[in-house]
Amino acid sequence: MKKDNQSSVSEFLLLGLPIWPEQQTMFFALFLGMYLTTVLGNLLIILLIRLDSRLHTPMYFFLSHLAFTDISFSSVTAPKMLVNMQTQSQSISYAGCISQVYFFLFFGDIDSFLLTSMAYDRYVAICHPLHYTTIMSQSLCFLLVILSWVLSFASALLHTLLLKHRMRRENQSSVSEFLLLGLPIRPEQQGVFFALFLGMYLTTVLGNLLIILLIRLDSRLHTPMYFFLSHLAFTDISFSSVTAPKMLVNMQTQSQAISYAGCISQVYFFLLFGDIDSLLLTSMAYDRYVAICHPLHYTTIMSQSLCFLLVILSWAQSFASALLHTLLLARLSFCGANTLPHFFCDLSALLKLSSSDTTTNELVILTVGVVITLPFICILISYGRIGATVLRVPSTKGICKALSTCGSHLSVVSLYYGAIIGLYFFPSSDDSNDKDVIVAVLYTLVTPMLNPFIYSLRNQDMKGALGNILRRRTFSP
Repeated sequence: MKKDNQSSVSEFLLLGLPIWPEQQTMFFALFLGMYLTTVLGNLLIILLIRLDSRLHTPMYFFLSHLAFTDISFSSVTAPKMLVNMQTQSQSISYAGCISQVYFFLFFGDIDSFLLTSMAYDRYVAICHPLHYTTIMSQSLCFLLVILSWVLSFASALLHTLLLKHRMRRENQSSVSEFLLLGLPIRPEQQGVFFALFLGMYLTTVLGNLLIILLIRLDSRLHTPMYFFLSHLAFTDISFSSVTAPKMLVNMQTQSQAISYAGCISQVYFFLLFGDIDSLLLTSMAYDRYVAICHPLHYTTIMSQSLCFLLVILSWAQSFASALLHTLLLARLSFCGANTLPHFFCDLSALLKLSSSDTTTNELVILTVGVVITLPFICILISYGRIGATVLRVPSTKGICKALSTCGSHLSVVSLYYGAIIGLYFFPSSDDSNDKDVIVAVLYTLVTPMLNPFIYSLRNQDMKGALGNILRRRTFSP
């Protein structure tokens, strides 16, 4: 977050390779050939693994991902180096340099994690051959790849944000921290509200952990709907943990400060888990649509691979969207005013506080926001089709079955999107942000807390799983 009038550099000069000028052409041809061989060779590997069913094994599954990562890793540096050699240019823009650092670290880390996964696969194949198919299941392979991407995203983002913070000139006068005004409550009420929100946060964590545990332990819940629900429960815990702990600490210590890095990180993870929540709710709506409108083809359509693909796409799209907003935010200047009328670093509040031109940020928010509204539209379409299917052959039994199947999910969708629509479609006046803060509490704390109650009280399968576990604990010797 740089001051507009500071004299920081806008580009860097890359000295390139230590080769003589007369050798440039020869080395350009050499490195161009190496890069094209890398791209075409790894694309051939991906194509062969995709087309030959005999190669649909864990080892080649990891190898296909490694081939894609190798193409991406080389593409971070080689094209720019080749262009510089050909044009005799040495410059790279500030944004280009930061982006190159991020993607270099990102794909480099994924390479490392995938090689580790392949080593584990070989260990199981040689040391435990009889249990190989059981241990190296499809779900474990997908999990290892997802973890590789998630950990690499987090590591690369952390290094990039720290680099940007370090690259700021030491003599600049931009703010190093922000002040969060918190909730619109009186000082004498702090203790009561602290206890209330602490109880809500603990209920959110423990309730959603219970959902994950029940789904994990009861084989009857190993279905697509509960697969998505377990991911939703994990996301709800993470979503609440982005804002609630800091808010509770500030209430208890009477502090309002949050550091620059802490604020940027909070924005990133708030957007990340908020987007994942929305996309998972959409996947669950599609699952309910298939279950009611195409019951005979349900197991074929909602295959395990499709479920994993929907979750992976949810994470990938959310990572990309959150990263884009965060990097654009990090370009802005904040001079003087550093007070946010909120209990967390809200993106819209930060844009109002910035002294820079935020046109690009607002344009991206509008563009990406249109894309993010698509999940809600898909949910409406899914329930519209469900309603049409039920009403086509109206019967009390059919309506009751549809309500029992979709009631819990519909309740969660109504709570989640109801709060967001109330906040962004009916904004408060400029002189009062109290309504915005209260509505933000609803979808960051209240909705994640209510989800376990909705799915446990309205769902016979969840109540049955809980009863089975309690009986096992009671009668176990």
